[in-house]
Amino acid sequence: MNIGDAAKASSVSAKMIRYYEQIGLIPAADRTESGYRAYSQADIHRLRFIRRARDLGFQVAEITDLLGLWNDTSRHSADVKRLAEQHIADLEQRIEHMRQMADTLKSLISCCAGDERPECPILQRLGEDDETPVTVDTAKTGAVRRRSQKQ
Repeated sequence: MNIGDAAKASSVSAKMIRYYEQIGLIPAADRTESGYRAYSQADIHRLRFIRRARDLGFQVAEITDLLGLWNDTSRHSADVKRLAEQHIADLEQRIEHMRQMADTLKSLISCCAGDERPECPILQRLGEDDETPVTVDTAKTGAVRRRSQKQ
């Protein structure tokens, strides 16, 4: 089947199929006499696996590891479980980081009068000349301060 049919069958865009081939996530497709890519059912199955892994937020390097385990009939399920548990930990860390960003933005918004005056604590904080991430100390009169370095 050609790349368009493979894209439909796997729900992976033709552009991503080419990219996955370029980075070695899928093997180079066979070519027809006229030079078009030709995909087998095994290729479609692999593309669906990749799409499902991407839908769960796995990065390309992690998918490479998953594919290696998927193709290894002597694998240990503990290896797969460990990889999935690490991914959950990464997702939870990103979720917490997004919660902190949302809380900070909410606090900055609450400090802004949102009226006709040009003064805006949101823009003021974003415009500060430092490399420290933005945070807000809501326990202190709504003043904006720098986040302490925890990492």
